[in-house]
Amino acid sequence: MISVEEFYKSINVPIPEGFRKEIGHFNVFEIDDFIRGLREKNVMLYNRRAYYKISLIIGKNRAEYADKVIDIEQNALLFATPQIPYHYVPQDTNQKGFFCVFTPEFLIKSKSGVNIDELPIFRPDGYPVFQLSDENVEELLAIFKKMHREIASDYAYKYDLLRNYVLELIHYGQKLQPATAIYSTHNAASRVSSLFLELLERQFPIESPQQKLNLRTAKDYADRLSVHVNHLNKVLKENTGKTTTEIIGGRITQEAKILLKQTDWNISEIAYSLGFEEVAHFSNFFKRQTSFSPAQFRV
Repeated sequence: MISVEEFYKSINVPIPEGFRKEIGHFNVFEIDDFIRGLREKNVMLYNRRAYYKISLIIGKNRAEYADKVIDIEQNALLFATPQIPYHYVPQDTNQKGFFCVFTPEFLIKSKSGVNIDELPIFRPDGYPVFQLSDENVEELLAIFKKMHREIASDYAYKYDLLRNYVLELIHYGQKLQPATAIYSTHNAASRVSSLFLELLERQFPIESPQQKLNLRTAKDYADRLSVHVNHLNKVLKENTGKTTTEIIGGRITQEAKILLKQTDWNISEIAYSLGFEEVAHFSNFFKRQTSFSPAQFRV
């Protein structure tokens, strides 16, 4: 799976300063600059990415998603998820548009209340490519241009605004889907996965040092969902590519980052609220996840 760091290296763009200390990552690019770099390398690997990507492509292309091959005659909106390998191949030299990349953590603070992998546009059985009318292109260009201007601004709350633009793109794409794709009934495995993610998110945010996570382990969640822990792990691995423990650990790490950056609680209080009886256990966990100690990350 290609990481965000590897993505930056592939387009010869420096990794943003402080990248590893970010709570979530977002960036937006003009497509012609990106295509020029790919043309010089003459390759775009067919692979999974560890980030989400939304692209507005103006030009003739061929997109390959999992087992689908989609010819794009002129204009298209593409949604890419870490769960599905993909690439696209320009079919002419006149390529324009924009794309944005973001990690799932970037939307953690969104008030949408929906886990990103449960959104119809990002489900493995969803349809990720949409041919666009000229009117669609103008509307989408306006959103991407606002993103491009905003990320270069000094506005203190620009990332809150950028989250709203990302959600606007997601809902724009979902409105282009057939109703049957959006309201299709989940199968049993998807239902278990959805309930697990909902149960996980219900524990957050942590709002006081006295609040403590009630569910910490894969078995805790399996017991609450009345399924065997092995079944839960299998379902989540199939639906997300991650184990139950990896998902729980990732979400706890995300909350730890938020608490370290946005509260004045001491580290022992944060450790306790996240379910660690010993500060040392929390410090070791956090360093495994991020390569920083909690104190180093807080600086």
